[in-house]
Amino acid sequence: MKRLITLNINDEDFEVAVSPTDFLVEVVREKVGLTGTKRGCGIGDCGACTVLVDGTPILSCLTLALSCQGKRIRTIEGLADPEQGSSLHPVQQAFVDQGAIQCGFCTPGMILSSVALLERNPKPTEAEIRHGLAGNLCRCTGYVKIIDAVQHAAAAMGKEANNG
Repeated sequence: MKRLITLNINDEDFEVAVSPTDFLVEVVREKVGLTGTKRGCGIGDCGACTVLVDGTPILSCLTLALSCQGKRIRTIEGLADPEQGSSLHPVQQAFVDQGAIQCGFCTPGMILSSVALLERNPKPTEAEIRHGLAGNLCRCTGYVKIIDAVQHAAAAMGKEANNG
């Protein structure tokens, strides 16, 4: 039996009818139309479906949509803040600048996991970055450019904080 719930996604409320077995990835992609969240393995191994729920990276392929009611969900589409004069978040820009995007399938999950890491730890070591991205798989880059991108984003965000 479907139930009408309200999900706050990227600071906007969406009223959606969900079944008790609907996973968040399905609702975000199919009912809300935000296709930046990727459906990868479907068993929580790849991280392509990562979104932030109350600032914490979660695997939306393993999370029931019902459990997210009353929480703040952020997807890759809601990351940039156009009011800050840029169409990309500093982590997104660093991924572009450092060539950390190959096929792009893992990128939304990698970026959201990186954002959560940098919000918790603005100056992570390489080991902390590797640990923060451990749940995200990339089959294209070998991770070197991804780690470089997170380091560059941390430096850029640190400069912004010092100038703001």
